[in-house]
Amino acid sequence: MAKNKVTYLCIECGYSAPSYLGRCPECQNWNSFSEQVSVKPKTDTLRTRSLAAPVPAVGGSVSGIIRLSEVTMENAEQFGSGFPELDRVLGGGVMPGGYVLVGGDPGIGKSTLMLQVASEVGKQGKLVLYVAGEESPYQIKMRAERLGVATDKISVLPLTNIQQVLEAIRATVPDLVIIDSIQAMYCADVSGTPGSVSQIKECAAILMEAAKSLNVPIFLIGHVTKEGVVSGPKLLEHTVDAVLYFEGDKYQNLRILRTVKNRFGSTQEIGVFEMAEGGLKEISNPSELFLSQSMLGNARSMPGSVVAATIEGSRPILVEIQALVGQSAYSTPRRVGNGVEYNRLHQIVAVLERRLGLDFPGRTCM
Repeated sequence: MAKNKVTYLCIECGYSAPSYLGRCPECQNWNSFSEQVSVKPKTDTLRTRSLAAPVPAVGGSVSGIIRLSEVTMENAEQFGSGFPELDRVLGGGVMPGGYVLVGGDPGIGKSTLMLQVASEVGKQGKLVLYVAGEESPYQIKMRAERLGVATDKISVLPLTNIQQVLEAIRATVPDLVIIDSIQAMYCADVSGTPGSVSQIKECAAILMEAAKSLNVPIFLIGHVTKEGVVSGPKLLEHTVDAVLYFEGDKYQNLRILRTVKNRFGSTQEIGVFEMAEGGLKEISNPSELFLSQSMLGNARSMPGSVVAATIEGSRPILVEIQALVGQSAYSTPRRVGNGVEYNRLHQIVAVLERRLGLDFPGRTCM
């Protein structure tokens, strides 16, 4: 019987060590090692990654070297996702051969957004392959009927074996591939359970080769940890072309799509959505959403509220800020901030006390 082997992998850079280390000698990060239990494969075969397609020979050479002046942009035109807010975040639309990671808390609407995008792309006459690693086709069909999306051009593949997924991509060559989720995929040639560092790293590398060699855009749905980062090695975020985070409270309707990495555009743009019964709806004018009805069309501001202008990427947004100060019954007054960083709130109170002479000691501010 094969004996399990325990190794420790750095989730930031993927460095492997036989024992736990407090600090990674490769990336110099502290407390970044995670224990991984691997089982020796039954057959001692040499593991090789499967390329999605053979590299064409150029100029009689089999190395695949291409002069940059010979590269044409005929097949590199972006196409719309059907959601202008998403296109804004992506840098203009979906890039052929693009490799995008979409992360967010459970229940925030990642799968809903991707299913609606698949429907809108399908309406353009393009073929979409939805790889369902966590749901059955019946569950996806029920959600599609609830959202009222078109399913004529959407093909569902309920598999988690990355080699079988790769074969399906090579056989159909779709216009868009959605992987739900990357943590559910596994490679039979790599030891470890699905969702482990080694499995995520290998599956992500195989899908990246497929995206680049076949010029097929691939969207990965990724789970996040309790710290709010994508589960798996940090190398996963370095591999993809764009990293999008779906933010918001699942008990509220507002959703914000924010990018932290984008090779095709700016990282300052945000997309604003609202969760409704029929799925996600775009908010084309976020200022109207962030201002109360009393502030709209009213030249005089209400007591305790002020309108501030901020810039998110190329779009100005008006935000209403409300403040309330009351007498405190405690020796140490409370400082409560909703939507404002706690330390920034203390800084604002200190400036008002020093520069304007306002009396805040003994008063509760929120």
